Amino acid sequence: MTEGWPILSLLIFLPLAGAALIFSIQGKAEIVDRNARALALWTSSAAFLLALIIALNFDPRGEAFQFMEHRQWLSGVIAYRLGIDGISLPLILLTTLLTPLCILASWSSITKRVQSFMAAFLVMETLMLGVFCALDLVLFYIFFEGGLIPMFLIIGIWGGAERLYASFKFFLYTLLGSLLMLLAILAIYWSAGTTSIPALLESDLPPDLQRWLWLAFLASFAVKLPMWPVHSWLPDAHVQAPTAGSVILAGILLKMGGYGFLRFSLPIFPSASVEFAPLIFALSVIAILYASLIALVQEDIKKLIAYASIAHMGYVTIGMFSMTMEGLQGGIFQMLSHGFVSAALFLSVGVLYDRMHSRDISAFGGAARIMPLFALVFMIFTLANVGLPGTSGFIGEFLSVVGVFSVSMTVAALAALGVILSVAYSLRLYRRIFYEDPASEDAAQMPDLSWRESFVFAPLIAATLLFGIYPKPIFTMTDPAIARIAERMKTAKAKSEAQAALPSPREFQESER
Repeated sequence: MTEGWPILSLLIFLPLAGAALIFSIQGKAEIVDRNARALALWTSSAAFLLALIIALNFDPRGEAFQFMEHRQWLSGVIAYRLGIDGISLPLILLTTLLTPLCILASWSSITKRVQSFMAAFLVMETLMLGVFCALDLVLFYIFFEGGLIPMFLIIGIWGGAERLYASFKFFLYTLLGSLLMLLAILAIYWSAGTTSIPALLESDLPPDLQRWLWLAFLASFAVKLPMWPVHSWLPDAHVQAPTAGSVILAGILLKMGGYGFLRFSLPIFPSASVEFAPLIFALSVIAILYASLIALVQEDIKKLIAYASIAHMGYVTIGMFSMTMEGLQGGIFQMLSHGFVSAALFLSVGVLYDRMHSRDISAFGGAARIMPLFALVFMIFTLANVGLPGTSGFIGEFLSVVGVFSVSMTVAALAALGVILSVAYSLRLYRRIFYEDPASEDAAQMPDLSWRESFVFAPLIAATLLFGIYPKPIFTMTDPAIARIAERMKTAKAKSEAQAALPSPREFQESER
């Protein structure tokens, strides 16, 4: 059905066309705002349907990359290459699902410069989809860095009281990290003579060069994920961002770091990944424990969920760098699960903020009696956040810990401790909001979920429970791509162990004597 179509280009640039149409709307302010919301919703919904068509026509047992497009660009040095595999397709589906939900969630909460806000969100969707479809390093970099601009504007214009500080901090952190990746891309071109990702996946770069390139890419992906100690921009960005901005930031933008590890660091720099895996384990364990302890004492709901996101991303990296099938599957599944659960939790904060205009935990109380439907929704995502069996959160964390257990029992034990801490801060938050005495008369009169809010939560609840009970569709999609990475890492480990078994030059000279 899709053979011969430039369907990935259509998917990527459909939201951009919608943004252009939104800017062309003229008339009275209320008419412009209403039409801008409707056009953004219809455009993002069409992108989701197109992504579903791609998923239905995707063959997980087929070629490594499918729906490929290739056009020469910039004098043939750089090419416009697109394609997807089992790693990128789930993230594309997640992106196209969350964008219309964000637009619905902002329907009444965003009242100033609505036209610009909706257009910025569609531009953001184009850039995010481009990241997951790009098969050229330079094209990937353009999409990867371009996403900074609309998010910078979303935080800086529609954010909270300290939005300018948070937006500049977000922009500078991520930009500085990515500049090193740009230098690494130039080094790869000079060394390999190509920026084609499929070609580089089959290449064998010199080990010494791999070390420097791996570290340069780490600087970018670690900030984006974010990993400790380059995480401090995330809580500020979440606190100041509007609800929809926090949903996209946690649900999609953080996943670009994990996607970068799977697409570049592990398969293109395998020997360096084996060498630096202990570093990733150390940073990940610190992130899990440190962020969980910080979350325990937070009084701002958004900050608590932001630190929880940092901790959960630690499971992604320990799973991936365990380099086992279980760990790699756990890492990508955890990214998808976190996309559903963290998005829903930030949407829940938006529900509370719309009613009380406060994010302080102490401002609420007794919500279970007056908002029973919302209490049920929040409970589902709280339990998924702590990894309760039967939810998608359990599958990702369990596989990540199982994968790293075969590599290091110490790392697995410390990561498991993070699960206990997540139970502590999540249930503390739930108890204080829903079961303590109301903090004020307004807190005792909050209305329950509206039909629009319920509609936004419904697909996230369905995905969290469905994939928690029946994860096979995700595994079927990702297994072949993950198996190729696992096989490449197995070969790199074998080479590293064989090289370590060889005598050093000094030992060789002594044996000759």
